[in-house]
Amino acid sequence: MKGVIVTAGYGTRFLPVTKTIPKEMLPLVTRPAIDFIVQEFVASGITEILFITSRRKKALEDYFDREVELETVFDAAADTAKLAAIAPPRASCYFVRQAQMRGTGHALLLARPFVGKEPFVVAYPDDLHFGSVPLARQLIETWDRTGCSVLATLHDPPDINRYGVISIAKDGLHVDGMVEKPAPGKEPSREVSIGRYLYAPDFLDQLAADWARHGDGEFYHVPSVLALAGRGRVVYRRVEGERYDTGEPAGYLEAIIRYARRVPELSRALDRILAGRP
Repeated sequence: MKGVIVTAGYGTRFLPVTKTIPKEMLPLVTRPAIDFIVQEFVASGITEILFITSRRKKALEDYFDREVELETVFDAAADTAKLAAIAPPRASCYFVRQAQMRGTGHALLLARPFVGKEPFVVAYPDDLHFGSVPLARQLIETWDRTGCSVLATLHDPPDINRYGVISIAKDGLHVDGMVEKPAPGKEPSREVSIGRYLYAPDFLDQLAADWARHGDGEFYHVPSVLALAGRGRVVYRRVEGERYDTGEPAGYLEAIIRYARRVPELSRALDRILAGRP
């Protein structure tokens, strides 16, 4: 199984910092957000990862490469902890640029030479997951059972009308439609699609066919997913574990705080700060 991470966006909600720093490199304390997704992929058995990037994203390539100068310094000092901290992931990382911002569907077509006819997991870096079973592994397990493309979903979030809400077939497993940002009371279910997918090989065939008919403007992946859903080729997997949404500043701040609560020394520091203790 291969993994694809779509990182080509501008990150305008985080301006001015994203003028020069990719949004994906904004840290949860000491680790950039995108590193959590890569580690999730690795923990799920994914050892080949393609990053779909754009101009001004060279920092991503540098981060996932070796840092020989620091390695030399830390090796001489026998500082194994720092050596481990800067070690590249246990996966082969590849990078391709989306030269024009033509939408998510156009970006995913760039992955076709990389994935070939294999299923693959797709992540968007706004969605971070923490749990005993990595989210990508949950999707892979569902693919193993069904052979269908898999949408990761949340059940009944408080802001459900901000999401794409799926329609669930009578078997309780297959997806037969989706409504983007439905009006209150018009939701087809209480399951919302988030930025993590496993696509079966027929997805890219459908995407390429839809692209061939596409005219001007941005090209998105959702119509291709719905076309497959209409043929009974899409299922959903409700996320087990915690999901952090870092797509806008308030959510990013919440993610930092929630992550800090998972790390004992950071949690103690947060308690001290909130209590106003020196």
